[in-house]
Amino acid sequence: MSQKNHDGKRSARERLAVEREKQKASERRRRTLIVSASVVCVLGLAAVIGVLAANAGKNKGGEKAGPVVAPSGAQGKDSLAIPVGKDSAKSTLTVWEDMRCPACQAFEIAYRPTLHELVDAGKLRIEYHLVRLIDGNLGGTGSLRGANAVACAQDAGKFRDYHDVLYTNQPKETDDAYSDNAKLIDLAGKVGGLDTSAFQKCVNDGTHDAWVNKSHKAFQSAGLTGTPTVLFGGKNIAQDQSMTPAKLKQMVEAADRK
Repeated sequence: MSQKNHDGKRSARERLAVEREKQKASERRRRTLIVSASVVCVLGLAAVIGVLAANAGKNKGGEKAGPVVAPSGAQGKDSLAIPVGKDSAKSTLTVWEDMRCPACQAFEIAYRPTLHELVDAGKLRIEYHLVRLIDGNLGGTGSLRGANAVACAQDAGKFRDYHDVLYTNQPKETDDAYSDNAKLIDLAGKVGGLDTSAFQKCVNDGTHDAWVNKSHKAFQSAGLTGTPTVLFGGKNIAQDQSMTPAKLKQMVEAADRK
C-alpha cells in the first residue's frame, strides 16, 4: 500500500471518528432538551394547579362558590328538575341535557313538535336536568352559562321558549359562544318579555351556577355518561334506534288511555 493511500484511509477514519463524536454530542444535547422540556411541563402544570387553587371560589366568568339556588318551581330530589307540563299527566319524560351538546340539539329539533303537542294536551310531563358535560370535555364555560341562563328564564316563567331558542341558535360544539353572557342576553330578546333587568342580573351574577354544578354531580352519581339521556319508562330512548317521534307519541297516548 502506498503511503498516499495509507494516509488517505487514516484521514477518512479520523473524519468518521470526529463525525461519530459530533453525533453522540448531538444526541446528548437532544436528550438533555427532552428532559428539560419535561421538567418545564411538570413545573408548568404545577403552576397551573397552583393558580387554579388560588382562584378557587372566584368568579372568572365560570362557576363560583356560593349557595345552591334552585330556579323557581324546580322539583324532584334536591329540586334539580325543571318541570314542563301538568303534574296530572300520566307519562313523564326525564331529560338530561347540555345546552352546548349537538346531539341534544338534534333530539330537541326532531322531537320538539311532538313534545309540545303532548305537553300542551296534558298527556306528557317533562323533567329537564341540566349538565355541563361539554365544558369538561372541551373546556370553556358555555354549558354552565347556558344552563344558568335557562334556569334564569325558568324564574321568569319562560323556560320552554328560551330553552328552544338556545337550541335553535346553538353554536358549533367547539365554539364556546354561550360562555358570553351578553350573547345569552341578546338571544333572550327572541322571547317576549324575557329580556328584563331581573333576567340580566340573574345571568350576569351566575345565580344558579352552584345549582347547575349540583345537577351535574347528580348526573355523574347516577352513572350516566352521555347527553342527551332521555328516560321514558326507565329506558333511555335516545339510544333506541327504532324510536321516532311518532312512536313516542303512540306510547304516551296509549298510557294516557289507561
